[in-house]
Amino acid sequence: MTILLKLSAAIDWLSTQVGKLAVWCVFAAALISAGNAISRYAAGASSNAWLEIQWYLFAGMVMLGGPATLRLNGHVRVDLIYGNMRPRAQAWLDLVCTLLFLMPAVGIILWLSWPLFANSFAIGETSNNAGGLLRWPVKLLLPVGFGLMALQGLSEIIKRVATLTGHREFESRYVKPVQ
Repeated sequence: MTILLKLSAAIDWLSTQVGKLAVWCVFAAALISAGNAISRYAAGASSNAWLEIQWYLFAGMVMLGGPATLRLNGHVRVDLIYGNMRPRAQAWLDLVCTLLFLMPAVGIILWLSWPLFANSFAIGETSNNAGGLLRWPVKLLLPVGFGLMALQGLSEIIKRVATLTGHREFESRYVKPVQ
């Protein structure tokens, strides 16, 4: 179990680092959005590429930030039930839901998104908009993001099994919503 917990810690570190990249995507998108608005209204100049890069950065925020959100236990759940459960029951619910829902969904999307990216890369797909960008970089975010989510799901499984077998304290960052 020690080796698995070290693997889990390494995956958590990776998710944290990639999550920081997602934060920089937010910052870059805000700067580009402001710059685009200023250039459009002040100088009457704009470009489809400026708009598309904002969409790409938004995709980066979501796809690269998802695994970090899972690591921090910030994902959506039925708070009414989960918040009233004991830590051991929370660990069981997390484990079962990760195995039955998260991992199969991530696996299917990962499997289906790779050919989408590979085809786009192979044909050098570009946007239909005048001055638009290449499409394959944003399509690469799908398999990369879901691959990272699969890794983080594995990390969460390892941590929950370690908790349930007594190799680790239950560590929940879950914050019950204020109502």
